[in-house]
Amino acid sequence: MEIQRIRCGNVNCYIVSNGKDAVLVDTGREEYCQKVLNACKSFHMHLLVLTHGHIDHVQNAAFLANALHIPVAINQEDIPLLKDNMLQKLSSKGILGKIVLSASLKSFKKDRIPTIVPTILLNDNDVLDSYGISAKVIALPGHTKGSIGLDIDQRNLLVGDALMNMFYPAPSMLYNDKMAMVHSAEKISRLGNRTIYFGHGKPTHNRKWV
Repeated sequence: MEIQRIRCGNVNCYIVSNGKDAVLVDTGREEYCQKVLNACKSFHMHLLVLTHGHIDHVQNAAFLANALHIPVAINQEDIPLLKDNMLQKLSSKGILGKIVLSASLKSFKKDRIPTIVPTILLNDNDVLDSYGISAKVIALPGHTKGSIGLDIDQRNLLVGDALMNMFYPAPSMLYNDKMAMVHSAEKISRLGNRTIYFGHGKPTHNRKWV
């Protein structure tokens, strides 16, 4: 199993592949649409997984799903966010968090998400073997109600925004539910030896996060 990080500004998308069979995780913003599509072209893509519903992770979902002829998967709790990112309240911690929150809310109010119709609903412990990769879905609520991650071969963990490495590796600076976010960070720590792949920032090793 291989994980390819696609940097889309300050957001990461990932191609998780097993030979030519692959799954795309998140999509970045519209200005990176062609970059992500080009990265996918050398694979047989089977699925687009959205770790959560925020615009910086989903704005290209409709285009890429259509271009690659693949279904879109997400946790049901975040489907409403695909129409309006303001439907789940966000809070922040620290000065940097407040800056990131302010920028995020401006984008949520101003920018458009093309209509996405997910056809696959992902829940905790679902497996993606039928889509060509060895991966298990991990529920990681807190940043959003329906945030999920992917545990790849019990060695690598894609966490979306449950954790961030935007300025330094830590639990997300933005959260819908602080206690749920803490519990998700603890859950990640308990998984033990993993390389953590963030929605924002460079990968690092798993650790005690809270």
